Amino acid sequence: MDRAAIIGVGMNRIEASKDRDTFADMVWESVNLALDDAGMTIDDIDNVVTTSNDFWDGRTISCMAVGDASGVRNKNVSCVEGDGTFGAFYGLTRALSGAYGTTLVTAHSKGSESVSSLISNASFDPIYERSLGMDMVTACAMQAMAYMHRTGTTQEQMALVSVKNHGNAVKNPLSQLPMDITVNDVLASEIVSDPLHKLDCSPVSDGSCAVIIANEERAEKYSGTPVWVKGVSFCSDSYFLGDRDISRAPSLTRAMEKACSMAGISRPDREIDIAEIYDAFTYQELLWLEAMGLCKDGKAGALLEKGEFNMNGRLPVNPSGGLLAGHPVIAGGLIRIAECVKQLRGQAGDYQVQARRGIAHGVNGLCGQSHCVWVLDSEK
Repeated sequence: MDRAAIIGVGMNRIEASKDRDTFADMVWESVNLALDDAGMTIDDIDNVVTTSNDFWDGRTISCMAVGDASGVRNKNVSCVEGDGTFGAFYGLTRALSGAYGTTLVTAHSKGSESVSSLISNASFDPIYERSLGMDMVTACAMQAMAYMHRTGTTQEQMALVSVKNHGNAVKNPLSQLPMDITVNDVLASEIVSDPLHKLDCSPVSDGSCAVIIANEERAEKYSGTPVWVKGVSFCSDSYFLGDRDISRAPSLTRAMEKACSMAGISRPDREIDIAEIYDAFTYQELLWLEAMGLCKDGKAGALLEKGEFNMNGRLPVNPSGGLLAGHPVIAGGLIRIAECVKQLRGQAGDYQVQARRGIAHGVNGLCGQSHCVWVLDSEK
């Protein structure tokens, strides 16, 4: 693929409720942080992609609430509904099109102003499934059970993901839930939907993120440190849960294979130094790791017990704390990109790991219907 880089990132602190901030306030903060990070002004941005969702924002054409804050005046602007990694994918294609040199991508969400069970219930088929009252949590509980049944993964192994990621978040000043907890703490927390305990689930969160993507010519013009996009792909599976084996994630496998092929990677389990993965639930980190080929199928839980995915392990996974430590829906995947960029620049502070090449990952749809994978590198 042609060369492009992420040259600016900005995130605000993830909180349970930013009741003092509007959508525009949150995005304004993250956009200006990204511009400062890149050494740019808004006049240096050629076009803008906003990522939002009408259901989560409680309004139609939700992107309009953040247009001014995203600096869209006199610029081409497009709106993406879904996870921020998909918005960034669109922004990347614009930077590589030859028509634009720089793209600003924003994503925001205020879960505190939403009823997530009602919103995610609306994701289900209106004829056969929606009336059952299912939501994202109950659907993912079904997926967790199917995954555990197929692989023999235990609740204790799933709980270790929560222990690891909440513990990692202690070192991240932008995280919502930094906690030193134990496996027993996770298993003693209330059952939300069997087999998922409260501490197996990501929290309700508010937050936003912005990234600036530039083509090769523009990437080296500004004072920001470029992190190069070596490969990116997304892939979608069947919509109906009954039409797929939800204990697996073949769409993620295909997306990972395509992204790695672009990046010239043949053994991701050996050639990736860090992974920021969309861990809305504990079991998902394990399932996604296996689907990405970052460990053998069914072995992620056992490897986690051995410490392979800790900050000082073979492959640090979610050293930022991941979504379990703060999950602004829609912005979650874009934050994974931004966190990966910080790591590859050596700017992650107390949770910095040794890394040159990393993976960032986002999800759309029920039980991981669609996946977007980014391969990022500190070297051109």
